[in-house]
This record gives sequence, structure tokens and C-alpha cells, in this order.
Amino acid sequence: MKQTHNILMGVFVGALAFAFIVLLVFETGLLEQGTAVGDSQKEFVITVVMELMTLAQIWLALRLFKFKQIHQDLMSRKETALRKWGVLRLVLLDIPLVANVLFYEIFMKPTFGYLAIIVLICQPFVYPSMARCESEVRQENEDEHEENNNRHSQL
Repeated sequence: MKQTHNILMGVFVGALAFAFIVLLVFETGLLEQGTAVGDSQKEFVITVVMELMTLAQIWLALRLFKFKQIHQDLMSRKETALRKWGVLRLVLLDIPLVANVLFYEIFMKPTFGYLAIIVLICQPFVYPSMARCESEVRQENEDEHEENNNRHSQL
């Protein structure tokens, strides 16, 4: 489980660091900000696509482990399934984060900045702590145990 935790933490921290580096490169003047400010048609299309993609991917990332097949995979294959689905869940949030930071700097449009902030607010809900990693693969047993206790207490 430790190796899976380290991989997930690497993806989590790596994407945040990459987004910060992109922001830093533009803000320090190494790359020019606002290079596509005048292209309103391209800006509109990218804005609509990024709004839809960001919101859809946030929903999917936060609900991913609740889907029946994925939950069963997590319960049966434990660590390998957690590595696979955990990385996917993090990538679902990290791609819009980095893309929105990049588009913010290219178009200098606050919409992209706000979308990036929304994704950042969602990051703590998928933070891959060791306790979360362990609970994701044993949750079903505890739920069944609680249901059995509730049934016995009602009798």
C-alpha cells in the first residue's frame, strides 16, 4: 500500500507543482502573457469547452469510486485497482487545472482563473493520504459490519 500511496502523492503534488511552475513562468515574464487576447472567437470556443470539461471532470472525479464496477474492482483487487483508479481520479482533476492556468495566462480572462480555483478547492476531497488509501479498499467490509450491527440492534 505504501508504494501506491507514494505514486498517488507524486501525481497529486506533481500536478500542483507543474501548474504553479506554469503560473510562475508567465508571471515572471519568461513567457509573454495575453498572447491571444484579441482572438475573441477562439477565446469563446475554448472558454465554453473548458467550462464544460472542467465541471464534468470534477463531477466524475468526485464520484468515480462510487460507481458499482469501480467499487467492486477496488474491493477485489485492492492495491492495483487503487493505483489505477486513483491515478485516473487525480488526472481528471489535474488536466483541467493545468489547462485553465495556461489558458488564463494566454487569454488573460478571469473565467479560466476561476475554473482553476474551483479545481483547487476540489483537491482536498481527493487528497491521497495513507488513511484514505486504506479506507478506499476496505470500506465495503465496514459498511456491511455496520448494517449487521444495526439489524441485530433492531431485533
